[in-house]
This record gives sequence, structure tokens and C-alpha cells, in this order.
Amino acid sequence: MSRTPDPTKTPSLKPLATNPLKMSQPLGAALAFLGIDRCLPLFHGSQGCTAFALVLLVRHFREAIPLQTTALDQVTTILGGYDNLAEAIRTINDRNKPAMIGVCSTGVTETKGEDMAGSYRLFRQNNPDLKDLDLTFVNTPDFKGGLEDGFAAAVTGMIDVLVEPTEYRTLGQVNILAGAHLTPGDVEEIRDIVESFGLNPIILPDLGLSMSGRQPAGFTATTLGGTTVKQIRAMGRSEATLVLGESMRGAAAQLELKTDVPSLYFDRLLGLEACDRFYKTLSDISGRPVPAKFRRQRETLVDAMLDGHFYTGRKRVTIALEPDLLYAYTEFLGEMGADVVAAVAPQPAAVMEKVTANAVLIGDHADAERLSEEGGAELIISNAHARQSAERLGLPLLRAGLPTFDRIGAGHRVQVGYRGTRGLIFEIANIFLADELAHVDSLTPEHFHPTGAAHEGLAPATTH
Repeated sequence: MSRTPDPTKTPSLKPLATNPLKMSQPLGAALAFLGIDRCLPLFHGSQGCTAFALVLLVRHFREAIPLQTTALDQVTTILGGYDNLAEAIRTINDRNKPAMIGVCSTGVTETKGEDMAGSYRLFRQNNPDLKDLDLTFVNTPDFKGGLEDGFAAAVTGMIDVLVEPTEYRTLGQVNILAGAHLTPGDVEEIRDIVESFGLNPIILPDLGLSMSGRQPAGFTATTLGGTTVKQIRAMGRSEATLVLGESMRGAAAQLELKTDVPSLYFDRLLGLEACDRFYKTLSDISGRPVPAKFRRQRETLVDAMLDGHFYTGRKRVTIALEPDLLYAYTEFLGEMGADVVAAVAPQPAAVMEKVTANAVLIGDHADAERLSEEGGAELIISNAHARQSAERLGLPLLRAGLPTFDRIGAGHRVQVGYRGTRGLIFEIANIFLADELAHVDSLTPEHFHPTGAAHEGLAPATTH
């Protein structure tokens, strides 16, 4: 496979996105805030901005999503929406008593030039009676960047406001900055792995607790489960920070600058070598050997790689995903012998420098469809919005990323660690195996008749 010299500078040359791949920054920030216990994300913008994000999240997770809006109209958008914002925060606090409100700007307020940092200071000055209400204000223009950027901005904002620096350390406590590419199922698997080494993880944000399908005893207008504000404040006492995903590098830098807790970076947890490094790191931190169950899982993964490579080797695949998830899949498939004919991301990102594919592009689903046809792709890996492209090309679609609204269980999918990697190998290999079996089943008796060989340029069989 060839590497483009600078993938971040190869945008699509089309004047518009005909089938968008990109998700907005406010959506990413809302996703991060959903991983905080008793939190309520608040979009500072029009009702339409909130409705769009709400529909995507509800259809993907199939859960009730707490999301509020300041509901700006034409007049407040032009003259300034601080009054709407202040009223919304006070109303939410009076009615719902959240532990935290995460405020995200939108395209409407960013275009107008709303000063979010100034609004935060002004609200704190004018409302001393709400000093116990934790607030995080983040700038998330939806005309710039994408889901990963908004997610990272929200995490960085929470670290900046909530984490308390200290010289003390809690033995066995580790921070985990979980990137937007990880599903709630991934986060839960990571928690189980870390706890198996006797460590106590503080995961920010913890979608594994809040978006795993928990059933409340009664109605709740805030998130149910996730990282508590108290845990976030205690992140400065940890021994180390495990940073999962290149998009979380900025948040990790802010945390390390504020607390002096060292950061350890993992750009993916998919694939044998990447998993080996993660488990070894946990062993080094805890001072414990890798548990026997993970050694057994590693053996079955190696066997799965041996079995699966017969079906994935030399197969041509197109991948269109958010940058961190895109990188994880391209590297994993490269290790399995597949040929990534096209890697398409919705926006530039630092990790794109490391993506290896025949073509790397910043574009949309239409670009992925074109490159799939030109490169002779045999499989497309993308979110549910790629289903029309796959149907037109007659190709199977492996759904990954957000949104996945035409399948249930997307939030519980596990694609990290030895078990997650093994499961993904089987899933991809079975797609190609089913295609081969369908081809064999389509053969007619003439393909096996002696005279049929003559049609292939071979001499017919003779009898003596």
C-alpha cells in the first residue's frame, strides 16, 4: 500500500458535500457531557441545532437523551443571547437540580461572535447563589472541525474548570481519557481490563455507565450514571493518565499541565501489537503480572488472526470514519493483510498523518463511493449513512461509528482489547466468507459439466 505525502492536505475538490460524512462539534461536545453523572448538556443556539443532534443521538443509542436549548430567535441572535442563556441555566437548576450543566455554543452564536468565556464570568458574577452548580462552557462552532473536536473541547473544558491540582497521589488510581471513537461497550471493556490489574480507573467521560441502557426507577431529566464531578476533581491525585485516541492529546496536555500527572498515549486499542502494549503498561503501573485470562484471550486472538487472514488477505476495503476510528481500522486491516483502497475522513486531524491507504481524502460519503468504485473495493466500513452508497455499488457495509441507526446494539459493540479485536476479525472474515459461499451457490451444473470446460478454453473430456 502507498502513503500519500500529506493526507491532511488532500481535501475533496467538490464545492459542496453531497452526502455528508461529518458530524458537528456541538454533537461531539454533547456526547462527552452525556458521560458525566447527573449532567445536562445545553446548546446555546436555536431549537433546530438541538433537534438535529437529539435525533441522531436517540436513533443511535435508542435511549432517552437529556439535551436542552437556549432557543434563540432572530432578535436574540443578533442582539445577543446572554439573557436567554442565564435564564436557561437558572430554570434548569430550579427544575432538575443537575450536578453539572455543559454549555455548548453552536453555529448561530459562533457566527454572531458570542463571548462564551465572558458569558461564564458574567453569570458567575451575577449569580453567587448558584456557586455550588458546576458549569462548563465550551466553544463548539458547527461550521468548523467535527465530532471529535467538539468531544475533545468538552473534555478539555471540564478538566480546566473541575480538576483540582494537588501534590498527593492515590496508589492504584489512574485516569483514562476515553476518545469519541470508543463505544459505551468499549469503555466498559476497558474498565474491566484495568480493574483486573487491581487499578481504580477514573474514566472521562464514562459513557459505559451512562449510555449502557440503564433503567431509572422514575423520570430523570439528567444523565443517569457516568463520571461524577467528585471523581473529576480527584483526577489530580492519580498515578498516571492513559490517553486513548490522538484527538485527546490536547485534553491530556491540559491535565498534565495542571496536575503533573504523567500521560501515556495509545492511538488505538485494536490489533495484537496495540493491545500488547496496553496490557504491558497496565502491568508496569500496577506491578502485577498480566492475568491468566488475558493470556488465554491473546492465544485465541492469534488463532483468530491465523484463521481470519485467509479471508481478509488481499481484500480491497474502503473506510470512511472519524479520524481516530479511521486510523484504528486502517492499521488493523493492514495487519490482517487487507488492502485499504480508500480512507476518507470528514475533517483534518493530526492522526491522519499516520493513516496508510492507497488514497487518503478529507471528504464525504460520495467521495468514498467514487473511490470504492475506482479501486474495486469489496467492502465498505462506515456509519449507517453509507448504506445507499453500498447498495448502489452492490457491496456489503460493515457499520461502525456514529450514527448507526439501522441496527440495534451499536452502543454495546466492543472493538478494543484482545476480545474485541478477535470479534471484529470474525465479523469481517464472515462477510467475505458469506460472499464466497454465495458465489459458489450461484454456480449452475454447466460450470461443472465436462463440456462446460470447453467454454473456458479447455478441451472437453474424452472417453476411451
